[in-house]
Amino acid sequence: MEKLIEEFRKGWQGVAPPSLGLSIGFAAACLLVATLARWGLAHVRPDVYFTPYFPAVFFAAAFGGFRIGIITAIVGGVLGVVVNFSEIVADNARFALLALYWAVCALTIWGVEHYRSLLVEQRRISKRLIEEEDYRKLLVDELQHRLKNKLSTVHAVIHQVLHDQPQVWARIDPRLRSLATTDDLISRIDKAGCDIRDLLISELGPYGHVRFTLNGDRLFLPPKLAVTLSLMFHELATNAGKYGAFSAPRGLLQVSWTVSDDRLTITWDETEGPSVDKVSEPGFGTKLLKSALSAFDGRTEISYLKTGLHCIMQCRIPKSG
Repeated sequence: MEKLIEEFRKGWQGVAPPSLGLSIGFAAACLLVATLARWGLAHVRPDVYFTPYFPAVFFAAAFGGFRIGIITAIVGGVLGVVVNFSEIVADNARFALLALYWAVCALTIWGVEHYRSLLVEQRRISKRLIEEEDYRKLLVDELQHRLKNKLSTVHAVIHQVLHDQPQVWARIDPRLRSLATTDDLISRIDKAGCDIRDLLISELGPYGHVRFTLNGDRLFLPPKLAVTLSLMFHELATNAGKYGAFSAPRGLLQVSWTVSDDRLTITWDETEGPSVDKVSEPGFGTKLLKSALSAFDGRTEISYLKTGLHCIMQCRIPKSG
């Protein structure tokens, strides 16, 4: 009995086609219910011959397919003509109604079959997307594993080369560890999200905690937004280390954020860094900063002031990752 119920459930949901016996049995049950409904209506309107069979055709076609729907429509039409619940005999008017009934049934069966085909195609596409997403996750995990191994190898090789130059190694070692930490962080927050303060400390920590100030309340970022902001913070921090505040001995950075309703505003202010005399053509990093938040109904404004780079990032905080 449980197996029969499970088969019926899968057939009704379109997961798997039901057996021929179950389809015919369901169609017969629909015809029986429709005939009983017609018998009940005959006490009020004895001239209702085919109307109760429309739902039977619809449900039979939806469950068993168009062939079962056609058989149900034919049998329903025959029952409407042959079975009488009054003294009224079949005449030309009833046969005209029969033709109209079959025409409407044909449209109903076509509509149901068209919907079933769309449903099957949708399930096929959904299955393919799920498989591609699983493959993407597997590929990303493998690439992250390989990247981590390569970074460890680079770290070991450089350490061996610079073992007699501790001052140079002391400057390079934190940057390499920062890259490794960033990769691990992105892998982790892609699944669970993180707090914005933890994200900034992870990105900016290797440059020295006395070089930056964070102002803002605790704020949990959903996974997708967290990954996007981590890429942007990493780009800004890298540029600050090359050309901005972190490249100068007295350079400082202040990052602040506020939330109003579901809108997040982040301000990145660099001071005491090298003066920017000429701005080069926008590269990949600048394009990333300009477009990354568009998926969150956001935008980024970058200004090159005499005191240093000034960047404002605004976006909507999604309710889920």
